[in-house]
Amino acid sequence: MERESLGSRLGFLLLAAGCAIGLGNVWRFPFVTGENGGGAFVLLYLIFLAIMGVPVLVLELSMGRASRRNYVGAFTELASSKPKVWRSFATIFYCGTLLLMMFYTTVSGWLIYYTASYVTGTISVCTTSDQVGNFFTDLLKNPGIMTVCMLLGVLVSGIICSVGLQKGVERIVKWMMGLLFVLLLVLCIKGLLLPGAGEGMKFYLLPDFSKFRADNIGKVIYAALGQAFFTLSIGIGSMEIFGSYIDKKHTLLKEALLIVVLDTLIALFAGVLIFSVCFSYKVDVTGGPGLIFVSLPNIFKDMAGGRIWGAIFFFFLTLAAMTTLIAVFEAMIAYLMDEFKFKRSAASVVVTLMVGILSLPCVFGFNIWSAFQPLGKGSCVLDIEDFIVSMNMLPLGSFMIVLFCTWKFGWGWKNAIAEVNEGNGIKFPAKSYFYVKYILPLIIIVIFVMGYIATFK
Repeated sequence: MERESLGSRLGFLLLAAGCAIGLGNVWRFPFVTGENGGGAFVLLYLIFLAIMGVPVLVLELSMGRASRRNYVGAFTELASSKPKVWRSFATIFYCGTLLLMMFYTTVSGWLIYYTASYVTGTISVCTTSDQVGNFFTDLLKNPGIMTVCMLLGVLVSGIICSVGLQKGVERIVKWMMGLLFVLLLVLCIKGLLLPGAGEGMKFYLLPDFSKFRADNIGKVIYAALGQAFFTLSIGIGSMEIFGSYIDKKHTLLKEALLIVVLDTLIALFAGVLIFSVCFSYKVDVTGGPGLIFVSLPNIFKDMAGGRIWGAIFFFFLTLAAMTTLIAVFEAMIAYLMDEFKFKRSAASVVVTLMVGILSLPCVFGFNIWSAFQPLGKGSCVLDIEDFIVSMNMLPLGSFMIVLFCTWKFGWGWKNAIAEVNEGNGIKFPAKSYFYVKYILPLIIIVIFVMGYIATFK
């Protein structure tokens, strides 16, 4: 079976960026920033993107382009010794893509429900803050509606992937990404024109290190690290597959930088929107995950044309979520096609069914299984799934990629850097060898341990 490839470089960049751009940027980034001090956290996040996110992304893409196989297949194909051992580790971390979808689909379902509620006017009956809060609470208590909305996102993603790599995935994501940028730009302009938006930008963009206290600095640093890995979806093979679909005309540092720039711009603009609106209406920005689903709907109810702006906002969020769903579905489908010789249509059906069924525990964790609180009082299934992926599989998977690409018992630095620098464009500096081989994995492990201490202290 001849392996598929993407039709254009633009398709690769938008698809890879679409995988990175999602709830990590427009849902998770704003509330994590609000919880961790604003501008100082943003600065740490950008530093981690530069010194950790970019090198790992480059190496992950290089494995895909060199092997022309999925994440697990790449470790097997490129390993200089003990390919079965590398394959076993890769399989464990590759399960992170499935685990990511097990809670990502639920949040995507919330976005679909809110978009529909604003379009139909259902949410317009909420005229007080309590009613807006109860609207979200009532959704969480209703496993039927949550399941339908979750399955809708899963089904649409599966259908798009089943059409084909170029005709389905690449073509649809191009349109989604274009519309996403336009909607975000419109929303940002609206937010910045509101009175009080300047205070929001001050909190968001001016670092205030006085907010870093001795008792929370470890948690803040770890949150910034986790966000850098989460937003790029590196370490578990979500990005590797797109490296396997591209040619060798351009160096991978050049491609990685373009992906990171697109991803970061969306995250930063999402923050501009959220914080300008929240400060304008004096809404607490430390509201956690409910910032999007409770705080902002409270604003839309008081805003002129709020129903229209709410519909645009949640449609924008839905597009961002769907680009990631489609991209990660493609990574899982490619695995079945490469390793088990599935046809695309059959692989799409298997992945759609598997994700749909395995996403149910997250849905039920808010209602019929709410007594199960794995991380302590008030936690739920989503929390433990997010913890396993964001704080374990993403950083540890990245650690494994760095070891594999720099040590002789893996693929080796000589092979990796040759693949990274093939083509026209910015070359990855050869002098970075010591940093990538020794310093980078040490940073990952130290901050990983710090995060555990801070989380469970």
